Amino acid sequence: MTTSLITGANRGIGLELARRLRARGDDVIAVCRRSSAALDELGVRVEAGVDVTDDPSVQSLRERLGDTPLDLLVNNAGVLSIERPGEWNPASIRQQFEVNALGPLRVTMALLPLLRRGSKVVLVTSRMGSVADNTSGGAYGYRMSKAALNMAGMSLARDLAGRGIAVGILHPGMVATDMTAVFGHDPSMRSPADAAAKLVERIDELDLATTGEFRHADGQTLPW
Repeated sequence: MTTSLITGANRGIGLELARRLRARGDDVIAVCRRSSAALDELGVRVEAGVDVTDDPSVQSLRERLGDTPLDLLVNNAGVLSIERPGEWNPASIRQQFEVNALGPLRVTMALLPLLRRGSKVVLVTSRMGSVADNTSGGAYGYRMSKAALNMAGMSLARDLAGRGIAVGILHPGMVATDMTAVFGHDPSMRSPADAAAKLVERIDELDLATTGEFRHADGQTLPW
C-alpha cells in the first residue's frame, strides 16, 4: 500500500488531497496544527499539533512516525497575506517565508530518512512565485516566499535524484479556499476538490525524467 503524508491537511487543498488519496486506497497521514471535523471524518491517520515553522514540532512528528516508510510527501501547508507599497508588514513577510519556504524544507529534511528509492516529494507552490509571470506586483511576502520555495524544490530535485526520489513543484491553480479569500469572491476560481484531482494526476506522472519541473496542475510547464 502507498503511504502518503500531507501537511496542512485539515482544510482546503490539503483536506481534499487526503480525501482523494484515501479513497483510492492510500494509507494517508494527515499532518496539521489543529485537526478539523471534516478531516476527522475521513478515517485517516491524523498527526495534529505540528507547526512546520518550529524545529522541535517537526522533530516530534519525525519521532511519532518511527520507521514508517513514505512513498509520497506533499508539502502543502501555506499562508498568504497581501502587502503593497505604503502598507507592508515585515513581520507578515517573515511569517510567510517561515511557513511557505522554510517549512517545506524543514519537513522534507526531517523526514528524508523515511523516503526511499521511488518515493516522491511534492511542493505545492504558486505561479505567483514566478518572476517572469509577475504582471501585477504586490503580495511581496507570498511572491518572495514561493519563489524561494521554487528554488528549494529545484535544489532538492538535483540532490535527491541520485537516491531515486523525484520532486514535483506544482501550482494548483487559483483555488477558492479560506486562504485565497483575501482576493474576494471570484467565480473563475476552481474548487479544492478539482484542484486536488488535477494535482494527483500530476503526482502520478511525476518521475525522475520530470523531477524539478515547475508545472501547473493542468499540466503545462510554467515560467520561472
